Amino acid sequence: MMRAAQVGLLVGSAFLGMAAPVAAQSANLNAELLKDWTEQKTLMMKIADAMPEEKFSYKSTAAQRDYGQQILHVAGGNVSYLRFFGGQATAPAINRNATAKAEIVKALADSFDYGSALIAEQTEQSMMQTVQTNQYLGPSSRARVIYFLLGHTWDIYGQMAVYLRLNGIVPPASQRP
Repeated sequence: MMRAAQVGLLVGSAFLGMAAPVAAQSANLNAELLKDWTEQKTLMMKIADAMPEEKFSYKSTAAQRDYGQQILHVAGGNVSYLRFFGGQATAPAINRNATAKAEIVKALADSFDYGSALIAEQTEQSMMQTVQTNQYLGPSSRARVIYFLLGHTWDIYGQMAVYLRLNGIVPPASQRP
């Protein structure tokens, strides 16, 4: 009996000596998605602006999209996939045949603004609800749609960075202050 009491006292002392667990912190999914989305908009606006307008028709090879088309591809993809949200925000019209830098850059900005508005409309619960998309992505949570678009845009950013370097321009993310 004495031995059991000693063991109990030892175990109890060990628990008392342990640091209290840190209260779990709750991340806000919508805030994180909006942060990533707006940061990506900033970087994409910089890379879109980095190429002079006379080079917006530049292609690394004949089979590739030209620089302006790369930007329009991001803008069009954003709007196409964001429409699956079914939100209140109005989708911008994207002229996928635009060739003027100002119109192309505006389409990019508008597509990201549309995404920001839709993210702001969501609750944590609605962001995790499944929406029907296309055959490529299939049924997905709204959060997955945003993550898909972020990844897609990074892919295109990488291609655009090559276009800039082939024209002697350092991409914005690689520039040193």
